[in-house]
Amino acid sequence: MTPAHVVPPLLLVASNVFMTLAWYGHLKFPYRALWLVILVSWSIALLEYCLAVPANRLGHRVYSAAELKTMQEVITLAIFAGFSVTYLKEPITLNHAVGFAFIAAGAFFIFRGPL
Repeated sequence: MTPAHVVPPLLLVASNVFMTLAWYGHLKFPYRALWLVILVSWSIALLEYCLAVPANRLGHRVYSAAELKTMQEVITLAIFAGFSVTYLKEPITLNHAVGFAFIAAGAFFIFRGPL
């Protein structure tokens, strides 16, 4: 593994932490004005973009666009699952786990290469 293979996934992990917080963090504050929630969420999302765009730009040197998108989706689900359990206090059910497993199976085929 070279830095060109490692840096993009690390940037995608960091970007997804910010995006998950931007999209779902406000759910613990339902009494806040919607305009304020949108403003704060967009501010957080700007940080996400500052990491995701370079991740994809650098990553496309060694990964296909489909591989980058697949990585992003798997990372998003993993971060969301942890966020859901720890921050939102919502359990991951068997249905969620099965659905995530199907997505992981799809990722396997994306990275396996042409058949």
